[in-house]
Amino acid sequence: MSIVFTNCTYRYGRRYRPVLDDFSYRVPDGVTIFLGPNGAGKSTALKLAASVIRPQTGRIGVDGVSSRSREYRKHVAWMPQHITPMTGMTAREQVAYSGWLKGMNRSDAWEQSHTALATVDLLDKADAKANSLSGGQLRRVGVASALVHECRVLLLDEPTAGMDPTQRRAFRDVLSAVAEGEGVKVLMSTHDVADLADDADYVTVLSGGTIRFNGATHEFLAQAPPDVQESRRAEGAYTALTAL
Repeated sequence: MSIVFTNCTYRYGRRYRPVLDDFSYRVPDGVTIFLGPNGAGKSTALKLAASVIRPQTGRIGVDGVSSRSREYRKHVAWMPQHITPMTGMTAREQVAYSGWLKGMNRSDAWEQSHTALATVDLLDKADAKANSLSGGQLRRVGVASALVHECRVLLLDEPTAGMDPTQRRAFRDVLSAVAEGEGVKVLMSTHDVADLADDADYVTVLSGGTIRFNGATHEFLAQAPPDVQESRRAEGAYTALTAL
């Protein structure tokens, strides 16, 4: 099950040039890093994939199901960059509420919220007020909220912004566990090559609304100039691709 963009165009107002123009893309399996500078069109692509906005031309679907349908939204979950804690709710209540909003009945949502929090290693905070959690913990609540209704594709917009290296590592471990253990396809946007780790399966580089690279992580790293140090191969590959 994969999200497919076919010849999509989107612009913010008639007088502006398209952010994405005749954009076609298929979300790969596993964990994919959606890499590109600010303003590249990453957030727009994720919002289109999440059916938050609609393309002016073209179509988006998953296994033939249109992004305009309720069935599509059952399979796809989107986590924006900023997760807002719900006043007075515990972490588990917020996750269960997200499931209810997706059409689950209350008892199923409550039961599945326990499983979802366990998946993101946050069960020990289930009864803590959501507004008492750290930024990294709140983002894990966001992932749990996406998983509670058993989505098949998880979209994340700059989820590691503001995290220190240790928090980034822990968060990436959660995403890898979700992809491997739950079989969920993960597409994570970022402008920071520090988010690219060996456990990412694929890399897609977007610049100026155009895909400059789409392939396996080792193929991406091979784009670096031959004289680049091993520790800087990701940065070298990214610079080479976005300079085209």
